[in-house]
Amino acid sequence: MPWPRPAISAHPLQQRRNSMTDRDSSGSTHFGYQRVAAEDKARLVAGVFDSVAGKYDLMNDLMSLGVHRLWKRFTLELSGVSAGQRVLDVASGTGDLAAAFAGRVGAEGRVISTDINNAMLSRGRDAIIERGIAGNVDYAQANAESLPFAAASFDCVSIAFGLRNVTDIPAALASMHRVLKPGGRLLVLEFSKPLAPVRPLYDVYSKVLPWLGKAVTGDADSYRYLVESIRMHPDQATLKKMMIAAGFSHCDFYNLSGGIVALHRAYKL
Repeated sequence: MPWPRPAISAHPLQQRRNSMTDRDSSGSTHFGYQRVAAEDKARLVAGVFDSVAGKYDLMNDLMSLGVHRLWKRFTLELSGVSAGQRVLDVASGTGDLAAAFAGRVGAEGRVISTDINNAMLSRGRDAIIERGIAGNVDYAQANAESLPFAAASFDCVSIAFGLRNVTDIPAALASMHRVLKPGGRLLVLEFSKPLAPVRPLYDVYSKVLPWLGKAVTGDADSYRYLVESIRMHPDQATLKKMMIAAGFSHCDFYNLSGGIVALHRAYKL
């Protein structure tokens, strides 16, 4: 997947994170460190996940040394989800959170697993079925920016490691706010800005990741994009402001693994 690599005039950490939206006046947005037409980003991101879908779980374990399971477990514990509730898992990927929520809501509840990418959605469905979960999970290919569900449909909406790939983050947050019931909560688990003591080690790791991706999947470019997308994603404080601007209340975040990942939680009043 040979994308052109434009020259970068400043360190990525200095280039990102300050604006409330990544779309500029010319209608372009970022795809990693590149500027691309906003309407092209979803297609380019789809290409990345079509490429990595087959070894997505393996790479998650290698990239995080298995710690992503603890991050997701923490997300589940803070969700407050209980039996009989309805949960929407956006950008569900291979379905880890959707499967866990299915266990929480039980036979009387419902989980909707969505992803914009059909290859990832199919892998997630297969993985959930292989776990013996079928009766209370539905699937929908959907764009986070325009979720095809009625207003006030869900008690909880989650998105794990997917928000940074969205073209228009404010639109996605507004869409998730719309489908939540009053009193419902949003959980955003995402890579974020590491705290100062962790940054040097994280910078070294970021350089290793494309090499690891090439060694395991034969695809360095997709994992280079993943590193760049993390660098370009809003930091903890900026994302909190974006959630407030989308109408959420009681917004807070929890730094995990020294801020490498943050869990944001917010409520719809």
